[in-house]
Amino acid sequence: MAYSIDLSGKVAVVTGGYNGIGLAITKALLGAGARAIIAGKSYDKFIEAAKELAGLSGNFDFYELDIKNGKNIPETIGKIIKKESKIDILVNNAGITKDSILLRMTDDDWLDVINVNLNGLFYVTKSILKYMVRAKSGKIVNISSVVGETGNAGQANYASAKAGMIAFTKSAAKEYASRNICINAVAPGFIATAMTEKLNENIISGIKEGIPLNRFGSPDDVALAVLFLSSGMSDYITGTVIDVNGGMFMR
Repeated sequence: MAYSIDLSGKVAVVTGGYNGIGLAITKALLGAGARAIIAGKSYDKFIEAAKELAGLSGNFDFYELDIKNGKNIPETIGKIIKKESKIDILVNNAGITKDSILLRMTDDDWLDVINVNLNGLFYVTKSILKYMVRAKSGKIVNISSVVGETGNAGQANYASAKAGMIAFTKSAAKEYASRNICINAVAPGFIATAMTEKLNENIISGIKEGIPLNRFGSPDDVALAVLFLSSGMSDYITGTVIDVNGGMFMR
């Protein structure tokens, strides 16, 4: 039995796959030989990412996609299918935060985060899932968060969306396991990104005290979990959540 991950011939769609964790996921998929389709709102961010991706094995493309706009998503997915003939892997990575304590959170703060992080997940998955059903094969990986499991002060909107993603993952996994479609989630903890770099040292030290491994993770830590769930090595895993959090939350 071979244990290396080879995704040659596979077509993967990664929403928001051009920066942060999303870019690390795209790199991992390309490194395993997949063709990666980055779907997102910013062509400029894709152009910057393309400079880093150009030297990797595999190849990639970009499609403009506003995941909170359910009306336009089927058309865009249809274009991808027309060109690629299939989508083997979907990684629902795109997301936003608009943090505020509950009494100061505006309706727009709430709705924007829910619309992108949860409704967008629904729209994109529904549009791609029908092609996977026809193929009787597919891997879907949803990027949730540790706060979807624990909650977090100042993030009622984000935590609710990420918790919803986990429930969505488990429900969809039960519905489509009979079609040989595996649907799982990855829940990152504190990952060293441009967002966490803005925190002051006292806050960082306090956070690390609550992490048994006493450090932040890297985007690659998340990407490797996604790579595993996208591969044949996880063919008997569906409806689960892989926690990539250094031990800060244990089931």
